[in-house]
Amino acid sequence: MPNLLLVATGGTIAGSAAESTDTSRYRAGALSADTLLAALPEAAALGHISAEQVFALDSKDMQPQHWLTLATLLRDRIAKPEIDGIVITHGTDTLEETAFFLHLTLPRDKPVVLTAAMRPATARSADGPMNLLQAFACAGMPAAARLGPLVVAGDRIWRARDCTKRHTHAPDALGGIDAGPVGIALGTQIRLDASSENAAPGFTAALPDSLPRVDVLLGYAGAPADQIEASLAHGAAGLVLALAGHGSVPETWLPAIAAATARGIPVVRASRVASGGVMPQGNFDDAEHGTLACGRLTPWQARVTLMLALAGGADHAAQQAALLNA
Repeated sequence: MPNLLLVATGGTIAGSAAESTDTSRYRAGALSADTLLAALPEAAALGHISAEQVFALDSKDMQPQHWLTLATLLRDRIAKPEIDGIVITHGTDTLEETAFFLHLTLPRDKPVVLTAAMRPATARSADGPMNLLQAFACAGMPAAARLGPLVVAGDRIWRARDCTKRHTHAPDALGGIDAGPVGIALGTQIRLDASSENAAPGFTAALPDSLPRVDVLLGYAGAPADQIEASLAHGAAGLVLALAGHGSVPETWLPAIAAATARGIPVVRASRVASGGVMPQGNFDDAEHGTLACGRLTPWQARVTLMLALAGGADHAAQQAALLNA
């Protein structure tokens, strides 16, 4: 059987409430990794499982420094020959950001699988136990490594870069927007799409000690341009604009954008629309205005990519390439 490592970060999957019918007022991350495993004796049939408790967070409180700590630990554990696969428990609120960071920074040498839950472990119909079992089953498959980090929840398996939270409270909240799952689970039987591949990570160098601040600013009818100036005044090293449509820039924002790019601050056009992305020179002259386009990334993914690109000293052209190739 494979040797699997559970890396726990908290989240609803480790949540605890006073009543078994309470699925909203609970404490996330209350239960330890060992407690989760003790309640899941069926996992012993899927591998020799050890556990590490890295954080005990509600994922709304996840910070970029946590990403760096987690990725550093995972790189070290992936390199250990005695570990065959890794499962990470995480809260659903910001899972897509952590998952995308790991998509960009982890080698594809061994399976890495994230899982989560929408109902706490104490709930009468908790979804976490089966999600965790399916994540162990997936992490025990060597073929899963070539897909890069994966997310397993609700009988479906997605690439980390394709998974987002689509509903605020439904059990099947996690899913894809522009891409479907790359695998399915039935009980602990896993089937992966044999034709699916995942490109190598875009950031393979040593991880930085910290990540620069990059803010996401929302565009809407009447949105003031001074939010750009406020972000820069508070130390933002880059900006991602979550704009209407295909990254449509309000005319009133042009002077503030020009001032930012003149200072060498990268400004990325993204969209608040769930699907489609923003292509360079599409609906706006990026070359003339010195802006970047997010490609197929969400605003949150564009932020993560730009943070890593800036930390690595990427210039304007390299930043745009990183966004398009992430």
